[in-house]
Amino acid sequence: MIKLCTACSGLNRIKDPSSNDAKCGHCSKPLSLGETVADVDVATLLHVVKNSPVPVLVDFWAPWCGPCVSFAPVYKEFSNKYAQDALYLKIDTEAHQDAGSSFNIRGIPTLVLFKEGKEHARQSGAMPMAMLKQWVEGQGVKLSVN
Repeated sequence: MIKLCTACSGLNRIKDPSSNDAKCGHCSKPLSLGETVADVDVATLLHVVKNSPVPVLVDFWAPWCGPCVSFAPVYKEFSNKYAQDALYLKIDTEAHQDAGSSFNIRGIPTLVLFKEGKEHARQSGAMPMAMLKQWVEGQGVKLSVN
């Protein structure tokens, strides 16, 4: 499993996700292994996309968006279930208004899947768990239940 350090944006390979004392290999701060979705800004997102050895799934959302708010628990549940298969990020387009223009986001929520440093696919609109799973697998991401 790959885990993002929210303190320094370092990517860490975690062998034992049940460990309570995992620390970032870059800054030595404790890693929050219980959280499977990380809130990021544009700079962190660009860094992670460029350097991640696993697919990166990003939810572009805003707190005033009803469909975004209703999709958040689905995304969280999905990230918990398939934590080892990808890195899950979300970016608040209200707080980080440059995100929308940087990534050409035209509607929210929008999911963007990055593989090998490049955008691979995107999907706009909230969706139920089964549809999310089908979409991600349809993009060539092999999912294995934790």
